[in-house]
Amino acid sequence: MIDTVVKVPIFVRFGDTDPYGVVYFVSYFRYCHWGIEEFLRSLGLEPNDIFRNREEKFGLPVVGAKCDFYKPVWYGQKLELHVSLKQVKSKVVVFNFEFYRPPEEAIIAKGEATLVAIGADWKSRELPDVLRSRIE
Repeated sequence: MIDTVVKVPIFVRFGDTDPYGVVYFVSYFRYCHWGIEEFLRSLGLEPNDIFRNREEKFGLPVVGAKCDFYKPVWYGQKLELHVSLKQVKSKVVVFNFEFYRPPEEAIIAKGEATLVAIGADWKSRELPDVLRSRIE
């Protein structure tokens, strides 16, 4: 497994916040998905070819996600998301996420997402070779 950490800058927009101006929890999951996309790009892969590949008839949906929030983040602040691989199995890849508010070094939020490879029949299958070869 590779030890790559991809850093993704995030600027908190008004639509990412609740009525109090604090980042709404759902926004963190959107940020995490952006992080997965940037991680795939760092491997030379196009996300639209990995999440749903019509030619090779596979997909890679998110089947589980969690995030813990340690400090509030406000409208207009800048974050840095660190994305890495936590685990790779034959059919599953788990991404790890850590959110920071530079120049602070404390973690603001931490999460993970589990993606499972599926075939056209929506049943689990082995990870596509194109992905496996880049992450091993």
